[in-house]
Amino acid sequence: MAKTPKTTGRINLMFRAFSDRTRLRILHLLKEGESCVGDIVDVLRIQQPTVSRHLDYLNKAGLVCVRVAGTWRFYSLAPANGAFHEKLLECLACCFEEVPQLQTDTIRATKIKKMGGCCPGVRTAPVQEKTKQTCCC
Repeated sequence: MAKTPKTTGRINLMFRAFSDRTRLRILHLLKEGESCVGDIVDVLRIQQPTVSRHLDYLNKAGLVCVRVAGTWRFYSLAPANGAFHEKLLECLACCFEEVPQLQTDTIRATKIKKMGGCCPGVRTAPVQEKTKQTCCC
């Protein structure tokens, strides 16, 4: 199948999304399920405008989905849209587990979720059951 300019552009956006440490940290957090912007800010310990800018980029790249509930915005990983996207998600699931900063983020995220997060009155969407993925590497 020939690549169209639109497909090539989307793949380029995905590669650029994966080339940024902050965006990788966000994607890694979202592999555990939906999260609001405030919780992502608390976990990453960076300013809200920076997080929002990266989430916008990830959304344009087709890597995350957004759900609006009142004034809250909740983000989750977008379902795979093609083989290339699927392989990137597989890589996210297994290739970055040994990065110390991502392990620290996971620990911090678990603590924040146990405390109810920044918007405890707003219910998050149910987490879809995870399927066992094999490593792409």
